[in-house]
Amino acid sequence: MQLGLDFTLVEELVAGVDEVGRGPLCGAVVTAAVILDPARPILGLNDSKKLTEARREALFDEIREKALAWCIARAEVEEIDRLNILHATMLAMQRAVEGLAVTPKLALIDGNRCPKLAVPSAPVVKGDSRVPAIAAASILAKVSRDREMLEMDRLYPGYGIAGHKGYPTPVHLEALKRLGPTPIHRRSFAPVREAAASGQLQASS
Repeated sequence: MQLGLDFTLVEELVAGVDEVGRGPLCGAVVTAAVILDPARPILGLNDSKKLTEARREALFDEIREKALAWCIARAEVEEIDRLNILHATMLAMQRAVEGLAVTPKLALIDGNRCPKLAVPSAPVVKGDSRVPAIAAASILAKVSRDREMLEMDRLYPGYGIAGHKGYPTPVHLEALKRLGPTPIHRRSFAPVREAAASGQLQASS
């Protein structure tokens, strides 16, 4: 039985890739790719969702300092609406791997499918709790996106974005119905589409 992260998987030039933000109603989907350095271990790596915010912030800096290479990439709201969230996520993962300063021998992708890459790749289900490089990627992606959502909360007050980070919580859904979508809301997602249609009906009545 697999219990926790397997640090024998910290092999030279193996990249871990993960995403954050497939489920939210607003904002970009953010991905990261990380190649850890076997000679510079990072203590406390874990799935970003299992860490406190303070711990993620500390590890964010340590990963960027100690990793052999790292890259944070994204797909914008317009791309999500045009391509759909799955294809936009694959595109963002592709950008993260292509943006690495060192070419990996292998890319391990969190989940059950891989983007099209120029290097060999393999999916790892629940990889962020099994493969240290994927855990590192999940931390870079989550901290980066969470910081961005704090900025979006300042730009678009009233939606509670700082708290829910764009996910479809009751607070977010209520604000969406009351205030209508912002430019950072994903029109291809049903609650946003319905709120936009409702606003148009109200405006025309």
